[in-house]
Amino acid sequence: MTDLRQAHDATRAIAAAALGRDPGPMATAESSSHHVYVGSDVVVKIIDAADHSRLNREIALAPHLPTGLTAPLLDSGLYQLGTRDVRYACYTRIPGTAPGMGMPGVDSVTARSLAEEAVQRLDRLHNWMPAGPTEQTLREPLDHGGFTSQAALFAEIDRLAVLDRHESIPRRLLDGLMAIAKRAPLHAQAAVPVHADCHWDNWLVQDLSVTALLDFEWARFGEPADEWFFLTRFSGPHTETVLDVIAHATTTSLETLRADCEVREATYLASDLCAALENPDAFQQLAADRLRALEELIVGRYWWRHTL
Repeated sequence: MTDLRQAHDATRAIAAAALGRDPGPMATAESSSHHVYVGSDVVVKIIDAADHSRLNREIALAPHLPTGLTAPLLDSGLYQLGTRDVRYACYTRIPGTAPGMGMPGVDSVTARSLAEEAVQRLDRLHNWMPAGPTEQTLREPLDHGGFTSQAALFAEIDRLAVLDRHESIPRRLLDGLMAIAKRAPLHAQAAVPVHADCHWDNWLVQDLSVTALLDFEWARFGEPADEWFFLTRFSGPHTETVLDVIAHATTTSLETLRADCEVREATYLASDLCAALENPDAFQQLAADRLRALEELIVGRYWWRHTL
């Protein structure tokens, strides 16, 4: 969408129809994949209908998710914007703000408390038993489904090596990815519903308590470890605190958690770097960010640095 003014006007019309009244001022919120507009009591996400279909997934799941887990869906559908259609989803605005990637400004006591609440909410999601079309939606394949098997991770690393024709990825980093893959489980289970993107930008917090988990576009069947990676890796200086919370809540050893998270980070970095190498003009910044993270993972031994 190139006409942002037109998009803003469309969003106000969508919100007014859902609320039955004028939504009041609506501000633009940061998003890497949608136009998102936030009012005092409503949030609207829009995207070109011809673009990726992940918003459709979120819309299909939203009415069936465990009560109180996420923002209620008010309305969704298609809206004609100029000569094109946009897909939209309109939600009740839940009070709170996101702690943010790395939990900036959050002290250790608060980080522990928020992690405990987040784990409890994710446990509700993992114990949810979807049926019928909702179950089918969760089983629909995604273009990035996280860690699924050792063989798939080996294949992705091999693809990365082939795509890296200019040898922009140091050999030691590719070797490090292969070493992680060799330690990976043969298969991951698609056992429970997972959010699969629950970093701290996707949580809302008010008065030091979690109020909602947002953005279910990547939700699928997987393993709880798929969540623990996101919750922990993007906790900034509180990584060890969050790992400790998860270990106690799930009665899982820290060694097992570290290994599970390491495999999942390797999978995401390999996949994102493949995407960046296939589309270098569009993903220059992504490639640089992921290379830095790969250096941290392999050379800095991110998941084991506090055990050395």
